[in-house]
Amino acid sequence: MCTSIAFSAPYPLFGRNLDLETPFGQQVVATPRSFAFHFHRRPAMPHHLAMIGMATVAGGVPLYAEAMNEAGLNMAGLNFPGNAYYTPADQAAPDAVAPYELIPLVLGSCRTLKEARAMLEGIDLLGIPFAPGYPLAPLHWHIADGTGALVMEVTTEGSRLYEDPVGVLTNNPPFPVQLANLTGYQTLSAAPPENRFAPGVPLPPYGQGMGAIGLPGDCSPMSRFVRAAFLKCNSIHSAGDDAVNQFFRILDAVAMVRGSVMTPEGKPDMTLYSCCADPARGVYYFKTYDNSRIHAVNLLRAPLEASTLCCWPLPGGHGFEALN
Repeated sequence: MCTSIAFSAPYPLFGRNLDLETPFGQQVVATPRSFAFHFHRRPAMPHHLAMIGMATVAGGVPLYAEAMNEAGLNMAGLNFPGNAYYTPADQAAPDAVAPYELIPLVLGSCRTLKEARAMLEGIDLLGIPFAPGYPLAPLHWHIADGTGALVMEVTTEGSRLYEDPVGVLTNNPPFPVQLANLTGYQTLSAAPPENRFAPGVPLPPYGQGMGAIGLPGDCSPMSRFVRAAFLKCNSIHSAGDDAVNQFFRILDAVAMVRGSVMTPEGKPDMTLYSCCADPARGVYYFKTYDNSRIHAVNLLRAPLEASTLCCWPLPGGHGFEALN
């Protein structure tokens, strides 16, 4: 369960909530230009664009949940169970890409959304996990820069790239269904409601926000998609710190409170972390469930020509600031 959001021009931002019932060893990881990426069926990339995001490092390899590269291109993988399809190894194309290889390949090679689209058109995803004992995560992907956003889904019907006019992605059902579902909410508004029910009957609003009555409040993927799209499309912000702060406010509105969503195994699904990538400043912002203070890591201050990963463990504690 996750929610990804992309703002385009005039001030691009990209980020997500990662909702999961258990931590996965996540930490902020910057991959410099000379860290060599190796692929199952494609040539190695000894040199590439630098990137930063949240990842677990396994065997010295960053397995990114989402990342931003130094050119301002962003990409995130979100859970897509029951729909994601990966080609078996004995049937996959010679240049097929394993799911965990996709973010490094795209962000290491592409500077723009246009370049990413060209690379991803018709790509074959290889059904091989990172290593024995690692899950083959069923994913779809959100890709964005300052010009717009795309959704990539690979199902049994093939690989599809969709324009994302609202800049939001959650989980199931497939993206075209999520987008079509917004039609049922087009009468909602941030403005006070107009009495169309019975114009001749006095029905004065009794509070602010009644123009959006009917906006779903549960944590299901389709409801989070609607709520995130409404908040994003009605967001008022400028740039810089104001935009980043507003971005986290939107993520907060679709976050999962521990105990409010239980998995079939009886574990609480929760928002492990929220993040926001600011390409204009090269900064990756994040906060965790237990520490709501927003932390920042600047990719451009990392040793970008190095060949070893730069890692920042997530802060512990609750991050409270005493004023007296």
